[in-house]
Amino acid sequence: MEFYPVAIEKLIEEFAKLPGIGYKTAQRLTLHVLNLPKEEVSEFAEALVKARGTIKYCSICGNYTDTDPCSICSNPNRENSIICVVEEPKDIMAVEKVRDFNGTYHVLHGTISPMAGRGPNDINLKQLVSRMKDNIKEIIVATNANVEGEATAMYISKILKPFDVKVTRIAHGLPMGGDLEYADEITLAKALEGRKEI
Repeated sequence: MEFYPVAIEKLIEEFAKLPGIGYKTAQRLTLHVLNLPKEEVSEFAEALVKARGTIKYCSICGNYTDTDPCSICSNPNRENSIICVVEEPKDIMAVEKVRDFNGTYHVLHGTISPMAGRGPNDINLKQLVSRMKDNIKEIIVATNANVEGEATAMYISKILKPFDVKVTRIAHGLPMGGDLEYADEITLAKALEGRKEI
């Protein structure tokens, strides 16, 4: 039994396709949009269409951009010999918020995951290997601390070994403010492994 007109149901379905949005949230978003002034709805729709039409991937790093190369790759003040490898463009935003990294990036657009049917050829690894001709000193692998992220990090280390480049992995362990009693064994092991002198 349908509670809403077809147009509303369709909008709910479209919102529900977004990651992390279930039916109830999609319903709330739809009803919110319907209560907005017509001009705001038009601006929202126009912003969606414009972003989808103008945003592309940087030909160097694979980040989202409206110019090619992106603002990070074309910045002469960035350290081009250090590349931080991340899974998705959103990970670049997370690292940039720290304001402590001045190198460049490489976006894989996924991880190696045999369970999901993704192998090395399904992510952006060939472009990373081709960047090794640019006198790269260090590759920092900043994939997530899960099975797929670890497998991807190990594969990257293996394929870059012939290039005599330093391959490092971001540290994993206890978060600031975290309690030892609530940490799992793997997190504690990583924290011990990544310890440093004080």
